[in-house]
Amino acid sequence: MNISKVAEMSELTPVTLRYYEKVGLIPPINRKSGGVRDYSEEDLGWIEFIKCMRNAGLSIDSLINYTNLYQIGRGTEEERKEILKKEREQLMERYQEMGETLERLNYKIANYEAIQ
Repeated sequence: MNISKVAEMSELTPVTLRYYEKVGLIPPINRKSGGVRDYSEEDLGWIEFIKCMRNAGLSIDSLINYTNLYQIGRGTEEERKEILKKEREQLMERYQEMGETLERLNYKIANYEAIQ
């Protein structure tokens, strides 16, 4: 599948997809003759994983490190798990902060609605 089709499916731009590959967020994409990227189903899975993780606020550096370890393969499982656990902990902290903010907003909105 070419980059235009993948960009459309993933709702990312071709520039973003090239960037993800260039910095190592996703493994290198196979090429057809002439250097045209040929995305596989596995590549699409990586893109969705990275997109999901980035939308949740995971750091680019952690995801690059994770991808590099994945490409090395066996023997890196513990390191990969630790990256994900660390990121999960940070995400849980942000989630709690957002929950507290949401409660505060709900309280303020309720106060305004009580005035009317």
